[in-house]
Amino acid sequence: MTSMIKLNTLKYPAALGLLTSALISPILCASREQKSLNKPNIIMFLVDDMGWQDTSVPFWDKQTPLNRLYHTPSMERLAASGMKFTQAYACSVCSPSRVSLMSGMNAARHRVTNWTLQRNTGVDPKDDELEFPKWNYNGLQPTDTIEQSVQVTTLSQILHDNGYFTIHCGKAHYGAMNTPAANPLNLGFDINIAGHAAGGPGSYLGEKNFGNAEKGAHTLPWGVPGLEKYHGDSINLTEALTREAISALDKALTQKKPFYLYMAHYAVHAPLTADRRFYPKYKAMGLEEPEARYASMIEAMDKSLGDLMNYLDQKGIADQTIILFMSDNGGLSAEARGGEPHTHNRPLNSGKGSAYEGGIREPMIVKWPGKVKPATVCNDYLIIEDFFPSILELAGITNYQTIQKVDGKSFVPMLLQAGTSAKNRNLFWHFPNKWGPTGPGIGTTSTVRSGDWKLVYWYKDQKAELFNISEDIGEKHDRAATEPAKVKELSEILGNYLRRVDAQRPVLRKTGDPAPWPDKIVSLQAK
Repeated sequence: MTSMIKLNTLKYPAALGLLTSALISPILCASREQKSLNKPNIIMFLVDDMGWQDTSVPFWDKQTPLNRLYHTPSMERLAASGMKFTQAYACSVCSPSRVSLMSGMNAARHRVTNWTLQRNTGVDPKDDELEFPKWNYNGLQPTDTIEQSVQVTTLSQILHDNGYFTIHCGKAHYGAMNTPAANPLNLGFDINIAGHAAGGPGSYLGEKNFGNAEKGAHTLPWGVPGLEKYHGDSINLTEALTREAISALDKALTQKKPFYLYMAHYAVHAPLTADRRFYPKYKAMGLEEPEARYASMIEAMDKSLGDLMNYLDQKGIADQTIILFMSDNGGLSAEARGGEPHTHNRPLNSGKGSAYEGGIREPMIVKWPGKVKPATVCNDYLIIEDFFPSILELAGITNYQTIQKVDGKSFVPMLLQAGTSAKNRNLFWHFPNKWGPTGPGIGTTSTVRSGDWKLVYWYKDQKAELFNISEDIGEKHDRAATEPAKVKELSEILGNYLRRVDAQRPVLRKTGDPAPWPDKIVSLQAK
């Protein structure tokens, strides 16, 4: 609009130019406003570290003991009014998933393959056998001036540029400290509530100032910023974020624009902290201490979802609002939990940080009023980068350009039961890094899912594991030794893909050479 006003003042005499601008501007603004008002509101509700089984909503073909343990009535309500996805995937740790959602890129391509924090500093622990590549540990960025980062046209920027009032609430974790992307306001958001570079909170407790050393201050790196008015209060972080999100929605409704709320809870990321509203119930059930705290965090997250849904009902805009529910990686199971490690996502194997299903399969629900049939289920697979083109399609935005190449495919046909993006499609995961804890499937790997088959390639010893997921959801039976033709087929698919996107590889310290590509391995024996 600014450039048009300048053009008019140059072309016409001053008085006529001002009059013309005054007439044209309201017409164009009204036209844009009317066009925007026809678009749906969108809430992207992203939970941190929530496992596939951390809910009373079963995402399998049967209910399990874990589904009977957790109490998530708001998720039940959402599933009853929308579509449940039983094979929704993300990356095994947080930053790669969040960058994929914001960019539409696969992690192998954007190279933010581990979690980010300090500028120019990787987080991979030292390994005696592997030297890890210089991945993009500065994260996603809106500019090409930041070293070791990927420049991206963000989902939020495109929505903003197409008439959406954009709200970020909660965990960001897009870019390292002291980079532009540490602040979501630089990524196309009109409002930022509590988002910064860190991927976890110093504390969930208002009494502890949410991890800030002093009341009213911000303590790097883990203190949660922007919630100073709750410092010293008994409120839980999850509740504070929900209240602030609702306040931001009140502001959004005055803008005469559709809104996009990215509700990205810090929950249920460590430190596992009891939410006093729900904790006594789980202790009374006999759960050991860490599990009672964890269950209370799950229910607090679910209450937040319910509060937002109630708000939409109260404002009379529920029928104009799409809600997407997802987690950024599998549930924590390697440490900090009660009971036996690596069992908290059963029947899935392992948890956060793992290439196995427990580390990457997520609970996902989408409500699209008037479009998605209530209480429906989709068993086709999809992956986190698919949210980028899907949300833009839901918003009716088709004419957009991105700096990056988008790998994601829209799942809107699945929502409408009019087709699927899963047919003849392969899904890829790439983790040329090292996560801190150890356990099943936790290591330096690349993975492909092709139909019912899944191959996990280990860079350290150059061996492959093969599973048939439809027959063996718990990945208990490695079939690499008995299905060499399938191993060869999938390793070629995986190797060709990694080379095509210029994926990085670790180096073998013994030889100084990059670890072989999956399809170049000498031995195809099971790991």
